[in-house]
Amino acid sequence: MIAEFGHFALILAFMVALYQMIVPMIGASRGWTAWMDSARPAAMAQFLLTGLSFCALTVAFVTSDFSLRLVYENSHTAKPMLYKISGVWGNHEGSMLLWVLILALFGAAAAAWGGNLPPALRARVLAVQAAIGAAFYAFIIFTSNPFLRLEVPPFDGRDLNPLLQDVGLALHPPFLYLGYVGLSMSFSFAVAALIEGRVDAAWARWVRPWTLAAWVFLTIGIALGSWWAYYELGWGGFWFWDPVENASFMPWLLAAALLHSAIVVEKREALKSWTILLAIMAFGFSLIGTFIVRSGVITSVHSFASDPERGVFILAILAVFVGGALTLYSVRAQAMAAKGVFAPVSREGALVLNNVLLAVASFVVFIGTVWPLIAELGWGAKLSVGEPFFNKAFTPFMIVLAAVLPLGAIMPWKRATIRRALMPLRGALALTAAVMLLVFAVSTGESALAVIGTGLGSWIIFGAAAELLHRTGGSGLSRLARLPRADWGKAVAHAGLGVTFIGVSLLMAWETENIRVAHIGESFELSGYTITLRSVDEIEGPNYLSTMATMDVAGNGRQVATLHPEKRVYPVQAMPTTEAAINNGVFRDIYLVIGDAQAGGGWAVRYYIKPFANWIWAGSALMALGGLISLSDRRYRVAAGARRASRRAAAGVPAE
Repeated sequence: MIAEFGHFALILAFMVALYQMIVPMIGASRGWTAWMDSARPAAMAQFLLTGLSFCALTVAFVTSDFSLRLVYENSHTAKPMLYKISGVWGNHEGSMLLWVLILALFGAAAAAWGGNLPPALRARVLAVQAAIGAAFYAFIIFTSNPFLRLEVPPFDGRDLNPLLQDVGLALHPPFLYLGYVGLSMSFSFAVAALIEGRVDAAWARWVRPWTLAAWVFLTIGIALGSWWAYYELGWGGFWFWDPVENASFMPWLLAAALLHSAIVVEKREALKSWTILLAIMAFGFSLIGTFIVRSGVITSVHSFASDPERGVFILAILAVFVGGALTLYSVRAQAMAAKGVFAPVSREGALVLNNVLLAVASFVVFIGTVWPLIAELGWGAKLSVGEPFFNKAFTPFMIVLAAVLPLGAIMPWKRATIRRALMPLRGALALTAAVMLLVFAVSTGESALAVIGTGLGSWIIFGAAAELLHRTGGSGLSRLARLPRADWGKAVAHAGLGVTFIGVSLLMAWETENIRVAHIGESFELSGYTITLRSVDEIEGPNYLSTMATMDVAGNGRQVATLHPEKRVYPVQAMPTTEAAINNGVFRDIYLVIGDAQAGGGWAVRYYIKPFANWIWAGSALMALGGLISLSDRRYRVAAGARRASRRAAAGVPAE
């Protein structure tokens, strides 16, 4: 009965979305206040109904209601409770229900916190948001119903994919969807602005918090996925350039570009058309990611489904919304005339360069992702585009971006000179040079990656600190403490990018590894550490069988750690997984993996020393923290300052 209630609530949410899509839009075009105001309660009702539907599905998973086909195919009575709950979104149908729940959440948030938005703009934003929701409600109800019953309920389920039975993967999809779907708000604001034919500083101030929130969630989601791949898959990598990884990375790059472009619109009334286009494309690439994951056109270990019917439906949604928005953009683009004029060497010019680098980098990732599909469709050729291509094609753009970032951030608006902009950065340059010399001194000389990567990361970090000090105007720590939170947030986020640069470059340059057959009691050396295989035991877990090794790690004559790498088998799905054992450290990880028993005796063992690995995720955490600090600045809340900007525009007062 609860499942039927959830299904009914989902259908009602679909009907409310249709109402919210049509009535407020008509009201905005006719100036009917009551019709426009009806968008707010409709958005709240839609979120409430979708939440009830999602709760009903969660109850079915928690209570192991195997009369539901989805629960039968993705759960088991012996599964730990955490993974019963995460099983709700660990499949295609449930994850799409989470998708529309988050979409409704953002719509309800805009309704609740958008009271100071102009009524017509608010109505159009909520109507566009509802149109996206209506399309995906239809997709779920007609092709991906999570509430289908089985005629004869089985006694137990088929269990969740063992790779998804992990804390990292339990948290990864919700954060990723909050980022993916959060970009729908930027899209809705862009389309609403195109319908009205007006983009100004107030619009940029309104759209930035939504974009920043989506970017923060995407940052956390991508970092969680990378962290999971590092410790769970057993190959020790943090990024594989997998199509689904790329599908989340592309909108992240475009969202970063959109954030910086909106600054120029807000401050200088320039780049309006480009900012609107970025808002459309950022959400468009989120839809492309949804298509890649669920259509089966590209093979990936992350794919949820491979149903052509579902793929065609999502492709139709992509064509209607992105194609429709681009068509509207082509009609209205000339109405987005830029007012601000600036020199190429200025903060505006640096932000334009930032946008070009991020957008082209995203396009490079897109080409590398879809090229195997294009080659197969066009020439029948089976191609694989992997890490070598992406490293060579993508990395140069990031090098240039890192090199110009501190300089561009400290330049004044409208007009600048490079010589004067470098003056406050002299200390940062000196510290960067010192770090590069230190890394060069301890490097083996085989690769320049460690020196260059560490230099770029240090330049970003020290440059962010120098910019904060420069903003105090020499007033000391008291002025530093009173700087706006947005300035602190920007500095922390930029520093996080620098930390990630250092972690990636040093891990790739200095990593050591070995593979061998080890016997019980045997010791072996790697990079100054002695590793001893003490025992291998068979262990029974809650819903798996484990081959668990006990391995001692010693260094400099003392015991460092005792680690327990595992090889698990989940009997219900008869699927093995690798559980690496990691001794984490600030400057290195010791990473051990146990393999299969060998015919001649002993066990296959892989072991790595991974320098600065945790700096990658520490940098991601700092980037997300910087975004959150900026969001806490009152000037970046949805309507804070917007009315002042509107009054300035009405009075003919130019932007700062």
